[in-house]
Amino acid sequence: MSLDDRGESEIVQIRILHTNDIHSHFDAYPKIAEFLKEGDNFGIPFALVDIGDNMDRFHPITEATQGQANTAMLNLLKYDYATIGNNEGITLDYQALSELYRDADFQVLVANLFETSGEYPGWVKPYAYKQMDEVRVCFIGLSVYYQHFYELLGWKLEDPYSMLEKILPEVRAEADAVVVLSHLGISDDEEMARRFPEIDVILGGHTHHVLPEGKMIGNTLVCGAGKYGQFIGEVTIGFNEQKGITVKTAKLHSMDGIHPNNEVEEIINKMEEEVSGALKYKLAELQEPLDIDWFAPSPLANLLAEALKEWCEADIGMVNAGVLLESIPAGVVTREALHRICPHPINPCRVTLTGEELREVLQQSIQPEMEELKVKGLGFRGKVMGRMAFSGLEMEHEIFSDGSIQVKSFLINGKEVKSNDAVSIGTIDMFTFGRMYPSIVRAKDKKFYMPELLRDVLAEKLSQVKLS
Repeated sequence: MSLDDRGESEIVQIRILHTNDIHSHFDAYPKIAEFLKEGDNFGIPFALVDIGDNMDRFHPITEATQGQANTAMLNLLKYDYATIGNNEGITLDYQALSELYRDADFQVLVANLFETSGEYPGWVKPYAYKQMDEVRVCFIGLSVYYQHFYELLGWKLEDPYSMLEKILPEVRAEADAVVVLSHLGISDDEEMARRFPEIDVILGGHTHHVLPEGKMIGNTLVCGAGKYGQFIGEVTIGFNEQKGITVKTAKLHSMDGIHPNNEVEEIINKMEEEVSGALKYKLAELQEPLDIDWFAPSPLANLLAEALKEWCEADIGMVNAGVLLESIPAGVVTREALHRICPHPINPCRVTLTGEELREVLQQSIQPEMEELKVKGLGFRGKVMGRMAFSGLEMEHEIFSDGSIQVKSFLINGKEVKSNDAVSIGTIDMFTFGRMYPSIVRAKDKKFYMPELLRDVLAEKLSQVKLS
């Protein structure tokens, strides 16, 4: 862009390109690479940043490399900065996250993540300055405040707003513009804009929001570029002679019409070939198949419910059949097959409810609309909720003419349950979020088992199965 293309009072313009929530959709990288290649002649300084959840363990490449292939892709595309999302932060164990960015050519920014000692990890900086033409821009990273989960994994997570209160006075004095890489979600981004008008731009993620032209809240431009690399966001900031900001604009570039870069496609194909072999080690061997049916009782769902009961040392086990995407045939079961069958970054969890609260959960779980519910997010990488499977629980119900179902009675390990009895349930952390089961969400007594994922529980159980 020439000086003639700028506004009368604008002396300098800069551009920031941003992606978020790619979630290991590796097919996005070749298109992003081609877009960046075509845009090499932007004519003005630019930075390229990622707002977290770049990786997702649903993908075999990420699973086999513990996310380091994702870091390699960010290197290849020459990102300048990245922050982490919950998929980097709490689906990897402490050691894997500590090593995730060991070969990174970009700087990882997370202002609210600490070692338990209170020091920043060696691979993290809270913020960084970038000289862009005649102006100095400060980039700050923040990740979603899942404090308890980070603590279980050996980290210390601070409130992001508290960190901004400490950081902003210092960086505002040193920078001509302040840009926050926020993996907090749209509601928090909007609140941040209201509370901290000294922030010029918030580049958002986590809630997969799409803001085609951004959203101005007071002085702050709030942005979001959706998910899975469908868009690349672009922010342009103009400055006057005194380095005061004269204009801030946002737009999104759709990747639909971009032809994938052949070289990057070849790199990803090679990665897929390499990891396929790495995941083919034997976990178990079955003499008979274990079938799954999303809408009827099935042995694989029942086995997983039993495994959760045992793993969590609970009174009963409870899991929806929809988390199991395929049946397991007889023969050798490999890690690759188990990852394909159960790809979700979901952890086992023990929840304690009263008998009355459990009755409410059972009543909700057996309704046809719940079984057919299409679930998005919460770590779920399947299609529908499916029928609920239980271990240690016997239930009688009645079906009415309108199709609704009423729980008549239930026993736990053969015993009647009173309203105030405490019952522990071995289940999945997905049910502790959202609105599906309010009694589980509200429960005060919860124990999360981390870093083990649901497929680790299933693998352990399969190794014990003896089928005649």
